[in-house]
Amino acid sequence: MENAPNSRRNFLKNTALATGMTALGSSMAMARQGGENTIKKARAPREVWVAGVSQESLSTATSEEMSELLMGYMEQTGTYHPDIICLPEIFPTSNVKKSYTLTEKATISDQVVNRMASFAKAQGCYVIVPVYTVENGNTFNSAVILDRSGKNMGEYRKMHLTEGEMAKGLTPGPLDPPVFDTDFGRIGVQICFDIMWDDGWSKLKEKGAEMVFWPSAYGGGQNINLKALSHRYVVATSTRKGASKIADVTGEDVTYTGFWNRNLYCAPVNLEKAFLHTWPYVEQFDQIRKEYGRNVRITNFHEEEWSIIESLSPEVSVASIMKKYGLKTYDQHRYDAEMAQIEARNKLNKK
Repeated sequence: MENAPNSRRNFLKNTALATGMTALGSSMAMARQGGENTIKKARAPREVWVAGVSQESLSTATSEEMSELLMGYMEQTGTYHPDIICLPEIFPTSNVKKSYTLTEKATISDQVVNRMASFAKAQGCYVIVPVYTVENGNTFNSAVILDRSGKNMGEYRKMHLTEGEMAKGLTPGPLDPPVFDTDFGRIGVQICFDIMWDDGWSKLKEKGAEMVFWPSAYGGGQNINLKALSHRYVVATSTRKGASKIADVTGEDVTYTGFWNRNLYCAPVNLEKAFLHTWPYVEQFDQIRKEYGRNVRITNFHEEEWSIIESLSPEVSVASIMKKYGLKTYDQHRYDAEMAQIEARNKLNKK
């Protein structure tokens, strides 16, 4: 049994997985010294490298073999030193031939979290571990968040379970999803069937989440892009079947798994950006370009009248640009307009 995982790992290193990772192209030359990452090329001020997994076409006899297999994929991201890795929904016992009781699945989950904590500490990255957790006799479909030192930051418990999950003994999580503050920004989690409702996604937006992770049993397709766009945060997925991907705040795909890199992605996203309603702020864009040049990128979506202002330099913050030029984010622009509408209606009602 010990030889099988090693054989799989060697196979992965020399076939499609390695090809898929190489295809990403290395934009940073990095060296590890004394366990610390030394970055040779300056990064964007809030560049975050995100990795996700798809279990598409993966199958093993036991949970232990599945965990070993996915650990092999996680290790393949080492060249890129990801800031965070997300795994699929209850991955240890998914796509596995052996059947386990709910109690056994919970025990396996504890073991997997411990192992992933060691990985997080060794690699210096955050890891989102979707497993079963138990409290006061209740079992939850959860995502445990581990920090760079392997410490458990807490967990998100799936709010919206399927009827089948509840029939098997699972308990729905609270209708108030937590957020987690990392060293690169605030994140949140939704799981699979949660995508059928918008309450959790909206609350994460209200709480200031900049990136939401979606471990799932399936790919989600355009629904992922819709959630990213409608809430104007990054959504990164990790799935048991279909494509896993990252959708940017504009709803556009940053990267995704596919034929040539079926089971793993690792790519950067830049959180140092602002989403604006183009008008009237477009009147300031030429001056911003003149002042900041290559340090700032402005992307206009002409039909929708959205614009993205993005810093490409550690020396430039988008907040400083917004303040200097009197710009408002899309959300602030809409909020201020709504408050003005309410005030106008109140005046009308008093007449």
